[in-house]
Amino acid sequence: MKTPGDDRVRILTREALSKGWATLTRYVFDLHRRDGSWQRLTREVQDHGNAVAVLPVDRDRGTVLLVRQFRLPAHLNGHDGMLIEACAGIVDPGESAEAAVVREAEEELGYRLHDVEPIFDAFVSPGSVTERMVYCTARYTPADRVSPGGGAAHEGEDIEVIEMTIDAALAAIADGEIVDAKTILLFQHLRRVVDAQ
Repeated sequence: MKTPGDDRVRILTREALSKGWATLTRYVFDLHRRDGSWQRLTREVQDHGNAVAVLPVDRDRGTVLLVRQFRLPAHLNGHDGMLIEACAGIVDPGESAEAAVVREAEEELGYRLHDVEPIFDAFVSPGSVTERMVYCTARYTPADRVSPGGGAAHEGEDIEVIEMTIDAALAAIADGEIVDAKTILLFQHLRRVVDAQ
């Protein structure tokens, strides 16, 4: 299958460096530069599939559902590692983004979400990761709680469910308490929608 830009890239070698939760592959390729020359480059690329993220909103109460969990990469980069985030997860093969959102929300949040709305999809860190994430909003009420949530323990998840007001979450972003990019993007969208009403 030909993809856009194939005439600009010649993949010379692929070497699998690691296969676990993600696959890390070293690519050697030639890139056709804008000046007409070709340049040989080497890059390591991580692939663990595509993902979804959702910001559940209870508009009547002005609240949202978020999660707090430990993230080793953030810890290794000077943070305590306990990040407040939007609910997110990997899309299983053959699964739609909407189905993945509903599944992840029940596992992590313990809520059955309604009116799941994909708002955009974007590459997460295109310099080194293949992942595309579909960003969604959804609706929930207290009556939609179906379990305590907390994630899948057999997958190493130990997730705290947090319900907070939209204003408190926006203040947490401004204060640097929420530093997760996907969560900040979803709140920017929510703020734009609220401001337009």
